Amino acid sequence: MAAPSAQYSLIIRVEIPNQPGMLGRVASAIGAAGGNIGSVDLVSIDSTDTLRDITVDAGSLDQWSEITTAIESVENVRVVETTDRTLLLHVGGKIEQRNRIPLRTRDDLSMAYTPGVARVCTAIAEDRTKAFQYTIKRNTVAVVSDGSAVLGLGDIGPEAAMPVMEGKALLFKEFGGVDAFPLCLDTKDPDEIVSVVRALAPTFGGINLEDISAPRCFEIEDRLKAALDIPVFHDDQHGTAVVVLAALLNATKLTGRRMEDLRVLVVGLGAAGVAVTRILLNAGVAQVIGCDSRGALSTERADYLDGTMPAVKRWYAETTNHERRTGGPADVIDGADLFVGLSGARVMPADALARMNDDAMVFAMANPTPEVTPEEAEPYARIIATGRSDYPNQINNVLCFPGVFRGALDVRAREITENMKMAAARGIAEIVGDSELREDYIIPSAFNRDVADAVAAAVADEARQEGAAMVAGDEIGYTAQDTGEFRAVS
Repeated sequence: MAAPSAQYSLIIRVEIPNQPGMLGRVASAIGAAGGNIGSVDLVSIDSTDTLRDITVDAGSLDQWSEITTAIESVENVRVVETTDRTLLLHVGGKIEQRNRIPLRTRDDLSMAYTPGVARVCTAIAEDRTKAFQYTIKRNTVAVVSDGSAVLGLGDIGPEAAMPVMEGKALLFKEFGGVDAFPLCLDTKDPDEIVSVVRALAPTFGGINLEDISAPRCFEIEDRLKAALDIPVFHDDQHGTAVVVLAALLNATKLTGRRMEDLRVLVVGLGAAGVAVTRILLNAGVAQVIGCDSRGALSTERADYLDGTMPAVKRWYAETTNHERRTGGPADVIDGADLFVGLSGARVMPADALARMNDDAMVFAMANPTPEVTPEEAEPYARIIATGRSDYPNQINNVLCFPGVFRGALDVRAREITENMKMAAARGIAEIVGDSELREDYIIPSAFNRDVADAVAAAVADEARQEGAAMVAGDEIGYTAQDTGEFRAVS
């Protein structure tokens, strides 16, 4: 039975006889059915009955009926209604537009809109870079998706992808102070996606690509980066890669290893798997083997030899697996120091981990069910990380993207370079001090409010050093020269 989780949380309205001990009997029934009670609120009471709202976490949707049946098995108790708390939270969407300035008087209207706004339009028309000063462009990111590779759900379409993209926008604002807006496109054609985003770019200071399936995502990102002078960042690739590297920087410190000496097995070669491999190679790792659904990639695999292997995997085969090992993940794990899972549930038999080197590191990140569970990996691995919030060492992209864009926007970076990603990884890793570092704490919590600031500072500093910054960005915001003699201050 799966552990109770807030994602399967119900509010159950229950009518209970107003007699001593009855609430306890209901609570016992819920517990026996596997539910975990969060709160009990009194709705109404009279001489015969009480009406209570009981919040219960379950382990699955199927368990809900077991819990309500158990409640109604208690004599004279009736379930009045149930409310899905997750769906309730999403009613009406999760984000909204708010005005930054008051609009109370004629003077306010004259400055915010006609006629005063014409002066601002003229200033931008004469110098289009002033859009970063006088419009939302300075702090606004587009979250763009076609809904083709959403979480573990796959190709569910643009409408169904919206809750995820809204959630991304929510996280941008909460952790980075960045205004983000979801744009779900009703096309999977790379040409159309590139064309639409290019046309929308004047409104935004950055583009975050999200949940676009491979290999199209690589082409779309590369073409947009070449066409636009604002940062383009595919979070499924680079956000995951940055946080994996951050976790590995601390894991190698804890185990006394050097990047150059590591042997790494990457299982799952979609967008994230390829990006993780690239950032590890840039960090100095030399020995990597990657496995997709057909096994280990190499230049001797049949689809490489017959020319049917996609271009990005041809690069992978030519760059990794120098020993040309063959077979599935369990066949090529011998001698590995690090296992990185970005594939699916239970693809790695736990006992195969015994063939890894001592002090093995296992990053099993498939969600919701990892490639190998922490409980199964524990006898064989010293350090274990997952993508789940209910285990230690959660590798979560929210540690990366709010701070990366915050730093890039602050200095008006034209792009997010490989060195800026490396700097972001170091910024995350350094949040965990040497005195705090331990096997179950190699990566900070997603709710650590110091992370986004540290990442932003690291990214902004690297952008300045590389010459990718358009402004100094010594302060959040800017002070810029207006068209007249007065200075406009944000």
